[in-house]
Amino acid sequence: MTRTGTTPTNLRRALRREVPSTVGLLADEQDFAAMRRYRTFPFTDHTAYLREVEALLRALARQGGHTTVTLFDPEEYAAWCAETATDPDLPASRSRFTAHLAATGARVTYTGQPLTTLLPELVDTAVRQATWEYATTVLATAGDCATCGKDIGKAAYERAAHLLVRLLEAAGPGIHHLVCSVPAADDQLLAVLHADGTAPPEDTAATEPAAEFTAVLAAGIALAAPGGLVLRTTAPDTPDRLHGWRLTDGTLTPLTEAEVFSAYCTDARTGEPLSPEPGVEYRAGFPLAPGPDDDWTTHH
Repeated sequence: MTRTGTTPTNLRRALRREVPSTVGLLADEQDFAAMRRYRTFPFTDHTAYLREVEALLRALARQGGHTTVTLFDPEEYAAWCAETATDPDLPASRSRFTAHLAATGARVTYTGQPLTTLLPELVDTAVRQATWEYATTVLATAGDCATCGKDIGKAAYERAAHLLVRLLEAAGPGIHHLVCSVPAADDQLLAVLHADGTAPPEDTAATEPAAEFTAVLAAGIALAAPGGLVLRTTAPDTPDRLHGWRLTDGTLTPLTEAEVFSAYCTDARTGEPLSPEPGVEYRAGFPLAPGPDDDWTTHH
């Protein structure tokens, strides 16, 4: 039974607008080249491929449905096909893998943005998810403290959360941009957090971006890794302020003004000096008062 004036074709079109779509995207030339080994993969030029993907996204948007875009990783695809006994050289297999990514992978909602905007957003989302997964794995597998028996991962996360709150309290008013860097087994874990200094630190620290930031800092604490944290504060009618800390033995130790200046004004790749940024003050990190139950260095 259908309403008067409707046809099966119109109903199918209406139903199509309620079916979500996911597009798996080969973001770079290297991934694109890896897919060309499959006979059924029809594209030979990455630029033309991106052009067709963008046209597809626009067409899906015109239909009024919800569309997400996810990164299609050829190595992950090959591993998935091996695990599921799936033939990788079939369009249906690529479609099934894309559906798998829609449930498990990093994805961005398409709202009409050009690929030049969507691609960096998608890559950043994927990096953040991978960082989060690595950091939480470190915390989940850290084991128990041999001295006090506490779960090291849980204790490290709690300590990192307290450090973040104390850091935001001490930073005061302004817009704060924090970056935490921790060396990992194969790469560098990097987390970024933007915070409004007029909001209560406890409220800011409870957000999802703060949870990601805290997990990376906690991973560094749990691993006793030699990481670092920098803070940039922007406020009206004043120069930006840059502060820095060194993460050692689970503690944030303030850098001196000279160390902060050197960190920002040295090319990390070549070691050559860089010109100071205009309108920026390079300041020492400020001490963070320990919490009343701060016994990390004693028990861990």
